[in-house]
Amino acid sequence: MGAAVAAKGTKSNMWKVFPHIAHRHYMLCGNACAAGCGKGRAEMELKLNKKFEPRHGELVPVAPGVWRLTAPNPSPFTFHGTNTYIVGGKGALAIIDPGPEDDTHLQALLRAIGKQPVSHIFVTHTHRDHSSLARKLSQLVGAPTAAEGPHRPARPLWNGETNHLDAGGDRDFRPDILLADGALVEGDGWALRALHTPGHAANHLAFGLEGTALTFSGDHVMAWSTTVVAPPDGAMADYIASLDRFIEREDGILLPGHGGPVFNPKQFLRGLKAHRKMRERAILDRLSAGDRTISDIVRVIYRNTDPRLHRAAALSVLAHLMDLVERGLVRVDGTATLKASYHLG
Repeated sequence: MGAAVAAKGTKSNMWKVFPHIAHRHYMLCGNACAAGCGKGRAEMELKLNKKFEPRHGELVPVAPGVWRLTAPNPSPFTFHGTNTYIVGGKGALAIIDPGPEDDTHLQALLRAIGKQPVSHIFVTHTHRDHSSLARKLSQLVGAPTAAEGPHRPARPLWNGETNHLDAGGDRDFRPDILLADGALVEGDGWALRALHTPGHAANHLAFGLEGTALTFSGDHVMAWSTTVVAPPDGAMADYIASLDRFIEREDGILLPGHGGPVFNPKQFLRGLKAHRKMRERAILDRLSAGDRTISDIVRVIYRNTDPRLHRAAALSVLAHLMDLVERGLVRVDGTATLKASYHLG
């Protein structure tokens, strides 16, 4: 689809065709629901920053003792590619999110590591573009992998339900070290604290670099796009709670799994939460107008979005509706699924 070319800002019309796509695991831009939702675009707009030069194959310093190596897997779903981070100095290094199983990226990562030892390989979550290279890298450098746990959905599948995100889940990954929320891993001149931030994925972790204002935010918070929370892998209530947790922190910069840094995190996080609440309100407005199915809601809220993306949008709407049902604001006929009928509570 010419994603790599379009992402560099050429005359390709890809971004016109896919104006609201983000991550391969269904992320949509903050303006996706603005058209036709009954609220003004200015009110719904979230200020995103898509200025980012990936410099594939090149080790890019991003902070003292922190480097970025972006995998060459650009697409409408992964932006310019997955960011792998290397943390450390003269001693043993830490790797955060080794990335997709791509030999070009592996070789670039091995060149970047050079002769330095690696003590830990951290994984933010088990989506394949973040974790699938972990096992091979672990074998080559002799370092254990560390993550919250194996891949799992936010809730069990209901009878007859299909996991539409199953292909993106890395069910082969098994961390050598299980990290509980708040766990501190110390290395040579660095220490990373695990922060459980479910929502996008049940096992999602962010990692705070102790003694600095830096946090590696994975796919939980990104400067260039919002994250679609899609059941059963994700849960909206979990995502909002994780946003609230980040808002309470005093981070100076967030380093995400895709795209460039998030500056002024507290302000950006509040914008993300406000965007979610306005999207929720747009869904309630559609129910008030008489819509009863997710397909009806998506048809209006996402009417200016490529129809091929409506399934991804439907999963996001489902996540909101499940949360609204749980809170008693919406009723559902039977089980909350993509094909169920919904009513105001």
